[in-house]
Amino acid sequence: MMPKACQARTLYRCLVALVAALIVAGCSWLPEVKDETASWSAEKLYDEAHGAMVTGNYTRAVKLFDTLEGRFPYGRHAQQAILEGAYANYRQNETAAAVAACDRFIRTYPNSSNVEYAYYLKGLVNFREDQGLFGYVVEQDLSERDPKMTRESFGAFKELVTKYPNSRYAADSIDRMHYLTNALGMYEVHVAQYYYNRGAYVAAVNRAATTVTNYPQTPANEQALIVMAQGYDKLNMPVLRDDTRRVLKQNFPDSAYFRGGSDKPWWKFWQSDEVVELLRDDTVLKSREYMGPPPPATLQPQ
Repeated sequence: MMPKACQARTLYRCLVALVAALIVAGCSWLPEVKDETASWSAEKLYDEAHGAMVTGNYTRAVKLFDTLEGRFPYGRHAQQAILEGAYANYRQNETAAAVAACDRFIRTYPNSSNVEYAYYLKGLVNFREDQGLFGYVVEQDLSERDPKMTRESFGAFKELVTKYPNSRYAADSIDRMHYLTNALGMYEVHVAQYYYNRGAYVAAVNRAATTVTNYPQTPANEQALIVMAQGYDKLNMPVLRDDTRRVLKQNFPDSAYFRGGSDKPWWKFWQSDEVVELLRDDTVLKSREYMGPPPPATLQPQ
């Protein structure tokens, strides 16, 4: 007679085998999943993907564009698929995928008539009007966030304007470059203010001076000069302090720095509404709903 322990192990193995058999049999009853696109031509894939993009079904559009590019990597449809796939990724906030597609298009088709759009779209992808740029100057601790995307956006727009000055996208790119320059200058000033508030006066003065040098004639210059004047005062450098005040008075005679009677510290003159107004100086702001135009359709029906 078998020991009880051996009987238990035997029973357990039988149960495991039975369950495994049932799982295998169950899987065989499931309907086979078919790829609806398996027999589609390149033209059919493109038409379906393009239609999904136009109607706002960006998830499906991206999937179909990826399929098209994978199956037909060298045809005329694949070239358009990269560009439209980048736009679809952009519209569903897949920033990394959109930028990668733009770079791939620029690298693979440098002589294409649509390469200027690839530069433009790359700039748009990294352009953050609400969450990013306003976040830099209003909501977030700017000393802990490097505006990498802002600089990359500026670089893409600048490359477009430099290489294709007569492009249909040049005017809008220049407007956005003004906006980005203003925002970057304000970012630098906020970092300088961060240093000042913590008693790092040398770092504050140096960062503010960088703002004046690298972003001249931007709304941030007034606050940069204020940081410099206050910093020099804390460092007991009256000559440099007075020189800075003189420059501030000459360029910004109505500056808050010279207005008395305010209960707010000088570094709190910038509130959210004031930041928005300053960013609008010399800038054509784009509404948050404006996502830029889709890629130009270059494929002709056959």
